[in-house]
Amino acid sequence: MSLTRVYYHPDVLDHDAGPWHPERPDRVSRAWRHLQTTGLTDRICQMESLPAPQEAIETSHTVRLIDDVRRVAEGEAQAMVDPDTVITPATWRAALLGSGGAIQACDAVLDEGGNAFCLHRPPGHHAERDRAMGFCFFNHIAVAARHLVKTRGLERVAIVDWDVHHGNGTQHTFDESPNVFFCSIHQSPHYPGTGAAVERGTGAGEGTTLNVPVMGGQTDDDSLRIMQQSVGPALETFGPQFILVSAGFDAHAADPLGDMRISTAGFRQLTDLICEWAHQWCDGRCVSLLEGGYDLEATSASIGAHLEGLLAAPSG
Repeated sequence: MSLTRVYYHPDVLDHDAGPWHPERPDRVSRAWRHLQTTGLTDRICQMESLPAPQEAIETSHTVRLIDDVRRVAEGEAQAMVDPDTVITPATWRAALLGSGGAIQACDAVLDEGGNAFCLHRPPGHHAERDRAMGFCFFNHIAVAARHLVKTRGLERVAIVDWDVHHGNGTQHTFDESPNVFFCSIHQSPHYPGTGAAVERGTGAGEGTTLNVPVMGGQTDDDSLRIMQQSVGPALETFGPQFILVSAGFDAHAADPLGDMRISTAGFRQLTDLICEWAHQWCDGRCVSLLEGGYDLEATSASIGAHLEGLLAAPSG
């Protein structure tokens, strides 16, 4: 059994792009209630997230993008980046909490062991260095990986992204980095239209990107096989010292924004495999971050299954 920390702050619920928007506060509030009613909150270590300092965000984003988000919080009118991505007065703090909680989680796992899950919104993996997009403003997992490499001195950090959508922002952040291995299993063709198998990184980072685009309809067995046959060997060759997971649950069969067929139990299987790899290669060091997942019931249940897997992980 492992010590599992869950990082959360109620202020992440304040970012609200409107009742029509699939990325809405209920995604997280419903999930938290599910954890309470199933008794999971009694088994995890509940941690309050703190906002990231701006200099941490600047490791992955331009000052211009950061200022665009902050200005709305300081009184400028709500801004629509695109029809899906709306900056509201509460976006600034919610996004800082998402990145800050991820940094806290990484530090705690690195210093004290165990693993962690970050229950934040809005998500982050679509955010590019200079552009918010796809419901995302700051790329929390990129900020966390930069922190592990630049501040904590790790040489090999792996990111596994199983969201139904390709993590374009994360890939582009680390295209040229030999220190961060990025792997994405995603539906294709699908938003955002990136993530071809031929994209393998550039320059010093060539070979540290692995994209596995798949057609819709992939099942639990399909996803597990891809992880075992493609992702596992690539990670073993890289030799990660820390594993980060972009844990999107929109590949669930019930999700309205994807055409995959993964079940709640399937996400538990994927979690168990990640934890097994973390135990084998990096002393169990693993932090996952919520990305997508838009069917409220399926996402809540899948988060619960994911946490069950983290709790059951072998320690150290």
